[in-house]
Amino acid sequence: MYLFLTIAAFVSVFPLLWMIIASTNKSVDVTKGTLIPGSYFMENLNAVLTSNLRYTNAFKNSLFVAVVTTVLAMLISSAAGYAFGIYKSKFKNMTFNIILLSMMVPFAALMVPLFRLFSKFSSVLGLNWIALNTHGSVIVISVATAFLIFFFRQNTAMFPHDLIEAARLDGLSEYGIFFRIYMPSMKSTYAAAIVVTFMSSWNNYLWPLIALQSEEKRTLPLIISAMGSSYTPDYGMIMTAIVISTIPTALIFFFMQKQFVAGMTGSVKG
Repeated sequence: MYLFLTIAAFVSVFPLLWMIIASTNKSVDVTKGTLIPGSYFMENLNAVLTSNLRYTNAFKNSLFVAVVTTVLAMLISSAAGYAFGIYKSKFKNMTFNIILLSMMVPFAALMVPLFRLFSKFSSVLGLNWIALNTHGSVIVISVATAFLIFFFRQNTAMFPHDLIEAARLDGLSEYGIFFRIYMPSMKSTYAAAIVVTFMSSWNNYLWPLIALQSEEKRTLPLIISAMGSSYTPDYGMIMTAIVISTIPTALIFFFMQKQFVAGMTGSVKG
């Protein structure tokens, strides 16, 4: 068993290890498949930061989009999951089933309708902050996903309803129950959702490629893709750019790994 786990761990870690090693070598050494760390990391880093693709600006854009998306998703999706798990309604189950069915629709089938919808926000409705070529157009479609609503609803099933009844008897409002009792008690669930949402938003490529049309609005996946689309790509620079881009997600998972496991395990038990 340990031999199998060792081999599986090596296979899983090797791509990350090779990426780090490649970021320290020249492009020609990367193409040769060199597995020995080099001394060219600072040159690659300087090439990334001074590139005309504006990597630093893209990093800031990705960080802004990921943070705002995560904060809003935690508020809106958790509120929806809480409502589906706590309150009773005649059409609650039917509405929840419709939300789950939306997970079966591939995003490729939604691209054209979404593009036409967001193109109307500025000209017809005057909602410039979520029109095309704005970060709002990338954020707004990710703040209430079917997976997050399902995830919070499953964990809410384990939440002790006696606390809610006791809080209502003490005169606490429904908003107070949600913000002062439910949210502090579901820290592991929120931690797991934060990790999943942040990583999904950080690595999002397809919709930003369509919605963000100007260079100053582009996010990291778009810039990294552009680095590899030239006739003579600098693989050392590309690997360095990818290594830097993995740092935020790695840090978030590192600091929240215990809560992430607890939250995911809780959702299965629910």
